[in-house]
Amino acid sequence: MADTMKGLKRTCYCGEVTEAGKCVTVGGYVDTVRNKGGIIFIVLRDRSGVVQLTFDDKTDRELFEKAASCRSEYVVMAKGMVRERESINEKIATGRVEIYADDLRILAKAQTTPFEIVDDLNTNEELRLKYRYLDLRRRPLQQNIIMRSRIAKTARDYFCENGFIEIETPMMIRSTPEGARDYLVPSRVHKGSFYALPQSPQIYKQLLMIAGFDRYIQLARCFRDEDLRADRQPEFTQIDLEMSFVEAEDIMEMAEGFVARVFHDVLGKDIPLPLPRMTYTEAMERFGSDKPDTRFEMEITDLSDTVRGCGFGVFTSAIESGGTVRCITAKNAASVFTRKEIDKLTEYVKGIGVKGLAYIRWSEETPNCSFGKFLGEGELDAILAKAGAVRGDVVFIIADRKNTVLSSLGALRLKCAHQLGIIPEGKFNFLWITEFPFFEWNEETKHWDAMHHPFTMPMDECLQYLDTAPEKVFAKAYDLVLNGTELSSGSIRITDYELQQKMFESLGLTDEEIKAKFGFLVDAYKYGAAPHGGMGIGLDRLAMIMCGADSLRDVTAFPKVQNASELMSDCPSPVDSDSLEVLGIKVSG
Repeated sequence: MADTMKGLKRTCYCGEVTEAGKCVTVGGYVDTVRNKGGIIFIVLRDRSGVVQLTFDDKTDRELFEKAASCRSEYVVMAKGMVRERESINEKIATGRVEIYADDLRILAKAQTTPFEIVDDLNTNEELRLKYRYLDLRRRPLQQNIIMRSRIAKTARDYFCENGFIEIETPMMIRSTPEGARDYLVPSRVHKGSFYALPQSPQIYKQLLMIAGFDRYIQLARCFRDEDLRADRQPEFTQIDLEMSFVEAEDIMEMAEGFVARVFHDVLGKDIPLPLPRMTYTEAMERFGSDKPDTRFEMEITDLSDTVRGCGFGVFTSAIESGGTVRCITAKNAASVFTRKEIDKLTEYVKGIGVKGLAYIRWSEETPNCSFGKFLGEGELDAILAKAGAVRGDVVFIIADRKNTVLSSLGALRLKCAHQLGIIPEGKFNFLWITEFPFFEWNEETKHWDAMHHPFTMPMDECLQYLDTAPEKVFAKAYDLVLNGTELSSGSIRITDYELQQKMFESLGLTDEEIKAKFGFLVDAYKYGAAPHGGMGIGLDRLAMIMCGADSLRDVTAFPKVQNASELMSDCPSPVDSDSLEVLGIKVSG
């Protein structure tokens, strides 16, 4: 039988044992055991760090034998006097002391683990996720989860200090379109009807503003049935806020204060305020992305005027059909982007909708130009001058419709930067993106769709174009970007009943559809709504970047994988027929 804790009470964590001369009691997992014959060292680990337990020839024989029986991952408690170590280990906080143990309790034995519990682990991720509870014993993951907790606490403290009220909104709501598919929950009582898990608390927080709560905050769990990426999970947490009697500037200023506070309190870094800003149009023109990573340069250059009359038909035909020709210049990249690598990049851009990739690789005295035979005298020099290219550089050029060219070069820019290793680590570049287009053209439906949710307020000067020129309508919307990741999205909301009705109509919704999907919100506006707006800051994404992690899985305790399943508990899973019958559901296929 295992020992018990009776008579022992933990007095401190392992990582806190730094001062000699004290009697302490610690508990944790056995990290390593070194048996030197006459002396045994056990390194004990908990979430705070490690400390060394020592047993020698003066130790009680039964206690010595118990220490010798310990194996990795045994759960133990130990009591003893803290003394200075003979062999100092400067790599750990407790490296100058050790606990000379006079009591040891083995509370639980452990089988050999499927993988070694070490910081620098090179093991198949699927295996680690299947045994996630073991993976979480590793210090890097534990520190990430702890940092995420500190970020959440700072958020609560900051917004509370600024007059926000934390309010929980429902987790089972009416299904409303917000851009992604809903996760649906069947009702037992109302057979054939379903709740939806919230994609965001959007409608409820607007109703809270109508209710007069003025400043709302919630660490909200959100659910979206969409394909996963490194920075996306089907369930996530956002720091959700809404404010009344404000304009966009007030909300952005409040968010900037939070950003400065959390980086100071958690990382000890000072973020200069105010944060830089850029319009959506400028971001797309310069970086080909509405969430640009500004830690490196390689901006997009418009070559259209330079190549308008050249002899290369791909360029001239694109311009004549209303398209554009643009490029990025990879500095000092000729040795990295060989012809073979350029062929790979060509296949990459074709995979995202581009017909081809032209290039100029300047490694020798004379540049190697993929379309050089079509150019007249001086035309190559003009392109190189416009692109800002010198010997050692590579210029990548795409000709197509403007939107296609910009987004493709934006993606290529990031891929090149990663291959070149020019993205600096430990740097945090914040950027506000403002003045988003209100509508975007849907090629499939041949209709204008809302780029944001339909409650976003258009800019005042654009209201005149709602019916006649949707492409000229821009929104009072703002995104906060950090190192090329969208950290937050927000906007000023429509509070005028007639304008909201008009906005729904502009999106092609009938009166019946408006009433069915948003009737309760539209009705609420009839009783008076203060001007309000807000945003949601992705807690998981913020933690991922602050921790320097590569994936949301590294800051989520029990994450899902690419197909939205959790490997450890093997969910989702089938349920028995009786449970389905109670819900009035039959599974087909």
